[in-house]
Amino acid sequence: MLQLFYGGTFDPVHNGHLAIARAARDELRTVVWLVPAADPPHRAAPGAHAEQRAAMLELAVRGEPGLLVDRRELRRAARDPDGRSYTIDTLRELRGELGHAAPLALLVGADSFVGLPTWKEWRGLFELAHFVVAERPGIALDGELPAELAQAAAGRWRQSPAALDQAPSGCIFRLRQPLHEESATDIRRRIAAGRPWQALVPPPVAAFVARNGLYGRAAL
Repeated sequence: MLQLFYGGTFDPVHNGHLAIARAARDELRTVVWLVPAADPPHRAAPGAHAEQRAAMLELAVRGEPGLLVDRRELRRAARDPDGRSYTIDTLRELRGELGHAAPLALLVGADSFVGLPTWKEWRGLFELAHFVVAERPGIALDGELPAELAQAAAGRWRQSPAALDQAPSGCIFRLRQPLHEESATDIRRRIAAGRPWQALVPPPVAAFVARNGLYGRAAL
């Protein structure tokens, strides 16, 4: 069965994140592991720290079938506090656990996929995993990719999710799903400005944010 991982800062996790995870779970008929990024070394966390972000994720997916949290990047940071949390390292770690023949995919938003050439060793990611690219508002995937990404992606697009089960890595599947306007940046700004925000996140996450006084003006 395809192993599907959805990484990000989730700062905070919001309804749009969950909508993408649910759509991927249902379309690909697999479990989605949400992987919160570790805090960057040598500087304060941008909003909530990693343990808080992971705790919010766990609250958000509690009772959600097929959605689970994987804390591997936080554990890796605990072993090496000066290290950076790179996707290439996470995929190599997963390959070490799953073997080289298991179908493995990375779920990313279209905005992250378009920015792929800025990632560490980004071309090597295709050797380790498939990409499932979730459509995002305002991000075009049809013929408007950066030239080097378009070249790397040529011939990799697949129309059927079943194709991802037939190879361990190297394919790209476009996840079409209802588009949500939520963004973590906008939610943090709303909280700091005292504007309505609670409806944009799951209720347990809203309660956690309020209880811990997260995302005040000093956090922006």
